[in-house]
Amino acid sequence: MENKKVLFVSQEITPYLPENEMSRIGRYLPQGIQEKGKEIRTFMPKFGCIKERRNQLHEVIRLSGMNVIIDDSDHPLIIKVASIQSARMQVYFIDNEDYFQRKFILSDKKGEDFSDNDERAVFFARGVLETVKKLRWAPDIVHCHGWFTSLVPLYIKKSYADDPLFSNSVVVFSVYDNEFKNSLDPSFGKKLLLEGITKDDIKIIDDANYLNLSKLAIENSDAVIIGSKKINSGLETFINKRDIPVLNYLNEEEYINIYSDFYDKLIS
Repeated sequence: MENKKVLFVSQEITPYLPENEMSRIGRYLPQGIQEKGKEIRTFMPKFGCIKERRNQLHEVIRLSGMNVIIDDSDHPLIIKVASIQSARMQVYFIDNEDYFQRKFILSDKKGEDFSDNDERAVFFARGVLETVKKLRWAPDIVHCHGWFTSLVPLYIKKSYADDPLFSNSVVVFSVYDNEFKNSLDPSFGKKLLLEGITKDDIKIIDDANYLNLSKLAIENSDAVIIGSKKINSGLETFINKRDIPVLNYLNEEEYINIYSDFYDKLIS
């Protein structure tokens, strides 16, 4: 029997970014799933604070060089890769000079969110999916972690729905306690529109705040995992009303086996 394939799309992974609940899961879950015999690919944004030399990142020339068009502007897609030797695991990084060269992650040194976080999230989501297409690798499960990955479910279910690489992919979205304060750019919806996506599909983000963006991800996911002990109460209510499988919060000692069984049930 062919090994099942799991694509991990993560907002944060340690050791590349500081340790927290999400970055630890981003690091140890793919390793654990790989050790259970599944094939994995792992992606994250190449935020400018990630030290390339120290982490031995290098560009993958054969995957780089595409342009992603956002709001009528071309943005070159650069793909880098690094290995976590102890885990026998590679991590792919989505990079672009305009979006990922600043020395902070999602907000500046004063704690103000970057005004182009909407475009950065669009670029990241589309960059991941275009790279997976270039790899000609069809994932059985696509597991997204954190709000910055929240457009991936929408693109898979709408824009890439007829693509044979993604047409059978089961999308899982993990919700964490990682809210941002203000709404994203008001023209966000317009920048999202791609073939296959209608204005009705994204009506929920007329106000593109954290809650609505997470709801958009969940609306386009096949299952949800609660990644933090405490999450936004409005989101909790929304999840409870959805008729999809939900895995409740698990502590870090026990989650890998249970996540793996959860994947198996979703694709059996």
